[in-house]
Amino acid sequence: MKAKDLKKSILQLAIQGKLVPQDPKEEPASKLLDKIRAAKQKLIQEGKLKKEKVESVIYKGDDNNYYEKIGQDIRNITDEIPFEIPDSWAWVRIGDISTVKGGKRVPKGYSLLDNPTSHIYIRVTNMKENTLIPDKLKYISDEIFQTIKNYVINKDDLYLTIAGTIGEAGIVPTMFNNMNLTENAVKLTNIQINKSFLLKLLQSPAVQYQFHQKTNKVAQPKLAIERILSTYIPLPPLKEQERIVSRIATLDPFVDDYDQAETELSALNNSFPEQIKKSILQYAIQGKLVPQDPKDEPASVLLENIKTEKQKLIKAGKIKKDKVESYIYKRDNRHYEKIGNKEVDITDEIPFEIPDSWAWVRLGDIALINPKNECKDTLLASFIPMNLLEGGYCNNYQYECRSWEEIKKGFTHFAQEDIVVAKITPCFQNRKSAILYKLQGELGAGTTELHVVRCVQPLTPEYIFWTFKTEHFITQGIKNFTGTAGQQRISSSFIKNYLIPLPPQKEQQRIVTRIGQLFKTLS
Repeated sequence: MKAKDLKKSILQLAIQGKLVPQDPKEEPASKLLDKIRAAKQKLIQEGKLKKEKVESVIYKGDDNNYYEKIGQDIRNITDEIPFEIPDSWAWVRIGDISTVKGGKRVPKGYSLLDNPTSHIYIRVTNMKENTLIPDKLKYISDEIFQTIKNYVINKDDLYLTIAGTIGEAGIVPTMFNNMNLTENAVKLTNIQINKSFLLKLLQSPAVQYQFHQKTNKVAQPKLAIERILSTYIPLPPLKEQERIVSRIATLDPFVDDYDQAETELSALNNSFPEQIKKSILQYAIQGKLVPQDPKDEPASVLLENIKTEKQKLIKAGKIKKDKVESYIYKRDNRHYEKIGNKEVDITDEIPFEIPDSWAWVRLGDIALINPKNECKDTLLASFIPMNLLEGGYCNNYQYECRSWEEIKKGFTHFAQEDIVVAKITPCFQNRKSAILYKLQGELGAGTTELHVVRCVQPLTPEYIFWTFKTEHFITQGIKNFTGTAGQQRISSSFIKNYLIPLPPQKEQQRIVTRIGQLFKTLS
């Protein structure tokens, strides 16, 4: 049960006489009604209240049916009564215990004011959380007030919305005393019972249901005053009304605590899949997601194969030879990097331990960073601006077909199975990265706000892609942001020198498959 449903249940129990015990020593509600009728007659005699056309009296007959006497007419209303109530209670209509009066719109040709005056014009937007909120207040001039001065609400009244939002009720704080009321709400005034109890009645599911049943079903739904007056409400003895209000007040903090716990649980449930995904990826790059197979060729063999492939590309003139090669190895439980003839202890750079069959490697040693394409100018290629790029490696991004001559300058170059990584904030933090497939002519170009990583065969691009989605990669990228606070980005040197935990090739493929399986269950 949600907190709002719990609150409704408490209100429903309250108005059914099930929240607090009845006291047989108390005067029944019928006596209270006699006093209310006597008080109304006195106000009528004093000219303070208009006489009702016909008076309604609801009672229960010896046959256990409910009847309503209006003037000399008596009719059976048993089918209209929502539920049974204690014997000491009585069914009445709202018009029997209060007066309902409408608000008034500003006269035609006049407007509400932003600058404060002595007259606040209370709108439905101010009616929140069972009270009136002094937020974005509007005012009227003295001149307008004189024309609608009879349509004010008092601190002893309750408000009730009747248009747009139907049935919102609340109290009137002192600062809104005698301020003008919108035509989209009414006031309940001359309240003859406990005002706080009446507010609970108005908010209860049974009364709210009647309001919505009585609302005109038109383009602009509105609840008429006559229909509010005729709404049935259950009436307890006066002291029991007070006990009910007190009991609800003691329960409200517990409901609020429940609501807070529910909100926190909902937030946890919503974030749970994403948190699990982050954990899965972290396990993946630490060698903990799938078992190692001793029959797999170790990552060192894969690195040799990549090195051989790079030599082929260098001989073919497709890439330039590295100035110095990097080689990372472990000795005496320390990690070292050999760059040319220089050996450097990089143990402090290593973020976590990996299986013995794996290897640490700089990304720039196993992939081309931001490469340039060489092809005929007449080739039709894909053009992908940032707003058309979707994350993922099974993505269905959109592109435009353009000739290579048109897009080869001033744009980032792509090729089939390239990995692209957003380099600007906030796209980088949002993990906007993808593997490009199904490119027109197998080549493309587009936004310069991406870094392109082109894996050297036989590296598995999907594995490298998932490393870019890990919390470790994002955290390190943020730490290495360049630029000003308003325009931060990660540099190509960060991408090139990023340390990748590299599994054997077959294990890379098992990791990618397992990630796909697990993520599917979480989507």
